[in-house]
Amino acid sequence: MNTDCSTPSYTPAPASLFPIDVPHSCLVVIPTYNEALNIERLLAEVLAQGAAFDVLVVDDASPDGTGDLVAAMAAQSDRIQLLRRAGKQGLGTAYIAGFRYGLQRGYRFVCEMDADFSHQPCYLQQMLALAADRYDVVLGSRNIRGGHAENWSLMRHIISKGGSLYARLVLGMPIRDCTGGYKCFRTDALRAVNIDRLQSSGYAFQVEMNYRCFLAGLRICEIPIIFPDRVAGASKMSRSIVREAALMVLRLRFQSLVAHRRKSPLHLGTSHK
Repeated sequence: MNTDCSTPSYTPAPASLFPIDVPHSCLVVIPTYNEALNIERLLAEVLAQGAAFDVLVVDDASPDGTGDLVAAMAAQSDRIQLLRRAGKQGLGTAYIAGFRYGLQRGYRFVCEMDADFSHQPCYLQQMLALAADRYDVVLGSRNIRGGHAENWSLMRHIISKGGSLYARLVLGMPIRDCTGGYKCFRTDALRAVNIDRLQSSGYAFQVEMNYRCFLAGLRICEIPIIFPDRVAGASKMSRSIVREAALMVLRLRFQSLVAHRRKSPLHLGTSHK
């Protein structure tokens, strides 16, 4: 695997190429593991946001039957697709599989979101409109004015905001919510990042993806979102996840320093607004 943090320069396509009212223009990737209590309602709400949105559920052999529920819905709608995987393979690899799926099938945009209603589907239209208008990446942020997380313990707030601050300071990113996972990408921006070079398999994927978008000089926008705690099911957050993300930040910083010493070009984006 290539561990060089340098990224080729990127020239965005004109926004006029991206009308948002075209059916099947945006793929929403939703990784799942034991989300049977949420998935049917979530898919219905995503599809209700408009004909532009299709859904790909990447299910890691959920023992609670999540994949079977999605398969039944997919049989009734060509806007729902299911990718079954053999066992738990990590959040990051699920998103990468979804990105590849979207690129191979010609979608103009790809969104990523959680399956537990912490990422509310009502923001999808705004995110897609901003991506179509001028931005390469649109991030749903809990840490800018108007955004916040609901019903969290004090410790969880400290871990989340502290983690974002840590990543910002170590990596030099202007992104306020470095660990959030509600995003919309232009697919040509995904090509610029080169998803085959991503190293994170778990939740650290969010930090790495943000950093590589930043290095590629992509135009990044954050919008405020309300982030409620999951509606049903068990949280998958753990100490090992926090540790993985912290170590990935250091690894990315080290690789960046090595790239500088080798005089590899690091295209540091200044378009974050």
